[in-house]
Amino acid sequence: MSSTITPPKPQTIAQPGAFAHESSASSNGFADLVQETLALTRRLFIQLQRRPSTLVAGIIQPVMWLVLFGALFQNAPSGLFGNSHSYGQFLGAGVIVFTAFAGALNAGLPVMFDREFGFLNRLLVAPLASRYSIVLASALFIVSQSLLQAAVIVGAAALLGAGLPNIAGLGAISLIVFFLALGVTAISLGLAFALPGHIELIAVIFVTNLPLLFASTALAPLSFMPQWLQVVASLNPLSYAIEPIRYLYLNSNWSLDSVVMQAPWGVVSFGGAMLVLLGFSFVSLISIQPLLKKSLS
Repeated sequence: MSSTITPPKPQTIAQPGAFAHESSASSNGFADLVQETLALTRRLFIQLQRRPSTLVAGIIQPVMWLVLFGALFQNAPSGLFGNSHSYGQFLGAGVIVFTAFAGALNAGLPVMFDREFGFLNRLLVAPLASRYSIVLASALFIVSQSLLQAAVIVGAAALLGAGLPNIAGLGAISLIVFFLALGVTAISLGLAFALPGHIELIAVIFVTNLPLLFASTALAPLSFMPQWLQVVASLNPLSYAIEPIRYLYLNSNWSLDSVVMQAPWGVVSFGGAMLVLLGFSFVSLISIQPLLKKSLS
């Protein structure tokens, strides 16, 4: 009686260089993404260098706010604005945050102009490693510009008598500005791809700017506001950036448990405010993903 012997299946042996090849391809792809992002960011900085009026105006205007508003309320009774020694010191945090917010809200304008002039279409048909480098470059440019403006305003406020936080405080201010600018930049870039033209985007910027400023704690403390406005200001992301910075100006010893704001529903700690800003940035980045995927595909 004969039996059928099934020959063993040949073993597939991975080539020694296969994994190294895949790893090298992945590494090259990331390197190409970084190179593209830096090149597109450099283009934006070259544009700024050729036409620096936007940056200059973005620095002069907040400094004028510090000087004029600080002088306007110079004779206000002591203690009217919390523990601040002067209204200029109270206003400094609001000016830092609002300048970063206004600059980030304009982030979509260069992308919108690239759309209208056809340059964006040229980028989309170019052999890019990732089309997301277009968005990353805009975000990197705006965040860098916001940090630069914040540094100038901090220096100007110090010269005007507002004081200067310590090194850890300055690092915390940079992180706060980064989170806020990143979240607002993401929203602005999403609008740049969603709206039909720059007229509509500018209209959204104008409609959004001042209401969010006045519905925050930038110009007055929560205790000055009516109850309904206190609720609105406590929901405004700008307030969660302003109050920690204001606390840093008044307290050299601070921690994540330090109470920075008395919201209508309870106290807000320094760490809680940072988590709100981090969540705001995360939600903004996630919410624009479908729109970016559709526009950049």
